[in-house]
Formats: sequence, structure tokens, C-alpha cells
Amino acid sequence: MKSLESIYNSILLENQNTNNIDIELLKKYVYGTPGKYTINDDGSIDVKGSVNVNIKNIAKIPFKFGIVNGNFNCSDNQLTSLLGAPKTVGGSFYCSNNQLTSLEGAPNSVGGSFYCSNNQLTSLEGAPNIVGGNFFYCSNNHLTSLDGAPNFVGGNFYCYDNPNLSYTELFKIIDNVKGNIYYSSKTIPEDKDKIRRDRDVKGVLKDDELGSLDV
Repeated sequence: MKSLESIYNSILLENQNTNNIDIELLKKYVYGTPGKYTINDDGSIDVKGSVNVNIKNIAKIPFKFGIVNGNFNCSDNQLTSLLGAPKTVGGSFYCSNNQLTSLEGAPNSVGGSFYCSNNQLTSLEGAPNIVGGNFFYCSNNHLTSLDGAPNFVGGNFYCYDNPNLSYTELFKIIDNVKGNIYYSSKTIPEDKDKIRRDRDVKGVLKDDELGSLDV
């Protein structure tokens, strides 16, 4: 098993030109109380608890995570990749407010909710296969397709404010979402009467302009 200090040092050496990260800051915000993490032989890190790499302005996740039992938060950085993110997250996963153009590297399974709003995504390729929590939130991106969306969302699916996303894309995910699908009608160019008819048939599409539909 590698020591925690050697992992820190190797990462700092690798990223010294891009991510000048303070070791003590990582210890405080990434790992929390000693004894809650395990460093595996492959260098990945399992955490019994939550992880916060909301350090501001880092360009990539500074460690390789395996399983995180709690939440994982890497929002509000300058991430262009999710490489290093855990494969499994028991709680919620937060990667909003970054520079992501892809979700490649995201967890395969998220027990809570998944937040990826305010990035530069054009599709959902690489998204988790399973999001068990309240919702999947991908608003305020540049989505033109919902390809790659989860096969299962236990709650609601939010895709507000993606002006190039066609209304017909919503039907790709309608059978995979247990809750409601929320969108902005102002971003949908199709005829609103057709939207009303389709929504009434499917029973799960909602938007703020047309009003809510009980399901």
C-alpha cells in the first residue's frame, strides 16, 4: 500500500505546472478525518464519507478515486475532465460550474442526485448509468442531444436552458425517468399545441410556461 504522503507528492510533481495545490488543504477538504479512507494498490482511493475538491480553479481532479460512500463535490472549479472521479458514489455527485465538454470519467453509479449544470456539454455521453436519487440536473449547457443519458433516474430530470435541444430528444429518456422531465418551452421550437398533446399522453413532461401536470 502506498503512503498518503507519497500519493500527494507524486500528484504534485505531475501537476506542478498546472495545479499548485497545498497538501494541507487537500488533507483538510478532500479526506477529512484520518482513517476514513483506504489507498488501494492501484493508487485509487476509497472514502468512507464525503469528498470535497471544491478547491477553486483546479483544472483536473487531483486524485484517482474508487468508491466514495458519501457525496463527491468537484463543482466551482475549472475542470475540463472528470478523469479521477470515483466509479461509485453512494451519495450525490456535484460537477456544476466547470468547463466540462464531456461527462467521460463520471461515476457509473450515483446513489443520490447528479448535478452537471453550467458547463459546456453538448451531449450526456459518459453520464452515470444509474442515478438513484431525486434528480439529474443538466440545465444551462449547450446540449443538442440527450445521447448518453442514464438508463435509470430515480427522481426528476431537469434540462432547462439548453436552447439547441430539440423537444423530440426528451422522448429518448422518457421511459428511463421515474419522476418528471422538466424543460423550458422557450427553448423548444415546435408547436406548443403539439407539446401539450404529447405531454398529456406521456404524462411526465413539465415546463414553467405551460404549467405543471400532476403525475
